[in-house]
Amino acid sequence: MATDDRGMVSIILATYNERENIVDTIQGIFKHVPDPVEVIVVDDDSPDQTWKLAAELGDARVKVIRRVDTRGLASAFMRGIIESEGDIVGWMDADTCMPPALLPQMIDKTRDYDVVIGSRYAPGGKDDRAPLRVTASRLINRFAGLVLGYGIGDYDSGFVVLRRSVFNKVTIIATGYGAYFIEFLYTCRKKGLTVYEVPYVFTDRTRGVSKSAPSLVRFFTQGMGYVTRILLARLRHID
Repeated sequence: MATDDRGMVSIILATYNERENIVDTIQGIFKHVPDPVEVIVVDDDSPDQTWKLAAELGDARVKVIRRVDTRGLASAFMRGIIESEGDIVGWMDADTCMPPALLPQMIDKTRDYDVVIGSRYAPGGKDDRAPLRVTASRLINRFAGLVLGYGIGDYDSGFVVLRRSVFNKVTIIATGYGAYFIEFLYTCRKKGLTVYEVPYVFTDRTRGVSKSAPSLVRFFTQGMGYVTRILLARLRHID
């Protein structure tokens, strides 16, 4: 997509203790997405001062929001959406597991689709993390596919770009960790919006500590939260 016909692109990064990765992630976005583009860092007052590193880049295209009294991934992305100015809005992890090099292809697909996700489980994609995490993720996605339908392979991708007009029909329910994205995609399809999956290889982080699975207890607790959210999403949209 030519830069003169796509308008501004806004990419949102929700961060907490990503000091080792934030600069590389921002620079990767700017390397692969030409202007006009902005990066919105929504940081939950990281003790490692992730927010400060982002601000010290001194780039006018970077907007840093430091949240002192609010926590949560979904609400951070919602705040970034509110603050964004782009005709195309996207969000992704800041831990370098999701490649900024995929963004141009995803952005280009928004000419034909409302929502475009980076997909580990579309043909050609791969989840290259530890076996336990891959197995759990595949089970969650298969369960989501069975309960919610629509043929989406990576319901909890969390790597997305979309037309701003999507928010005229669907908004994020800003609670929970990754399960919010499953409900968001399902509601998009229920509202008649189109979703396209671009395959990519998802690699485990090499720096920093995972927020989604810091312990086995948290890992399984979150898994049950996903199951509950999937069932509730389906119940809310019974025809």
